[in-house]
Amino acid sequence: MEIVKANRIKNLPPYLFAAIDKMREEAARKGMDIINLSIGDPDLPTPAPIIERLKQAAAEARNHRYPTYEGMIEFRTEVVRWYKKRFGVQLDPEQEVVTLIGSKEGIAHIPLAFVNPGDLVLVPDPGYPVYNVATRFAGGEPYFMPLRKENAFLPDFSAIPESALKKARLMFLNYPNNPTSACAERACMEEAVKLASKYEIILCHDAAYTEVCFDGYKPMSILEVNGAKGLAIEFHSLSKTYNMTGWRIGFAVGNASVVSGLGQVKTNVDSGAFQAVQIAGIEALQGDQSHVEEMRRTYQERRDILVDGLKRMGLEVEKPKATFYLWVRVPHGYTSSDFSVHLLAKAGIVTTPGNGFGSQGEGYIRFALTVGKERLFEAVERMSRVGW
Repeated sequence: MEIVKANRIKNLPPYLFAAIDKMREEAARKGMDIINLSIGDPDLPTPAPIIERLKQAAAEARNHRYPTYEGMIEFRTEVVRWYKKRFGVQLDPEQEVVTLIGSKEGIAHIPLAFVNPGDLVLVPDPGYPVYNVATRFAGGEPYFMPLRKENAFLPDFSAIPESALKKARLMFLNYPNNPTSACAERACMEEAVKLASKYEIILCHDAAYTEVCFDGYKPMSILEVNGAKGLAIEFHSLSKTYNMTGWRIGFAVGNASVVSGLGQVKTNVDSGAFQAVQIAGIEALQGDQSHVEEMRRTYQERRDILVDGLKRMGLEVEKPKATFYLWVRVPHGYTSSDFSVHLLAKAGIVTTPGNGFGSQGEGYIRFALTVGKERLFEAVERMSRVGW
């Protein structure tokens, strides 16, 4: 019997980071010392108090049973408290918060709740690949919004034709941005809310990097904009803020009907996040935040090392105000993939080609600041030695 995959699977490109892993593993098998600057997975450990709270909670029998689908009310209440303190936004823990098994899960499921076959979804390009894939899984069609340097890697909302706006059900935004590391100020957020309100589009803001910020800069929540709660949902993750990528815990907040729609999908496809992890998440949100400040100082130091080194080599790169990524223009004569392969083959450095995030990412590669400063110094030295 021939096993035939569904069209939604056959028509997907290979998942970007899985393909990079294969390249890295092949180089490592050849004995090359690899410096992996490709995937945004923090190398810093989860703070010890969070780990200790997990150990305690995991030993409690009450946490061994099925959790509630929407998440523990204690966790959602702590999210509300954190949001009020961090952004000045008031939320209802019962109606406007849902616990996620990592923000990726919520982003992947939201189109299933609101997108019918043939509907459009406004997707940033370059952008996190899940926005596009989730749209296609739901039978929707992505309409790509180019993020270009001349517009500070913000969408040009005026360039979207009205015909697309009238068919659009969702708009994905992501600031601070992956992969470009761009930040959106209030004017951009207000324009997005105004446009979404006019055309009755649900705004889905991926805010996973708001706490990875430098030089005193504090990114905003889209829910700070007047009227945003009438149409927006914001996705947050504890992954980057507290170095908890493997724990799979996050949350979505915002419009009660949108949160409810996402929750309805989740009740049919998962059984909620392990309660012990949610309890550890409470510890993360309400505990000593000096760990977060330490995380920022660490990435800021790494940012400065790599930016300075790349600029000395003549590469075009901006010093980001947030995220732990650098978005770097490739040298003349290279494509994104060519330059990534060159750095891996000649210097043992793994990066992410920008075209893997969409066609508008061509001409760039992304570096992740997720190795120690000694390895970053070594990466700079290797690149200087091999040239291009």
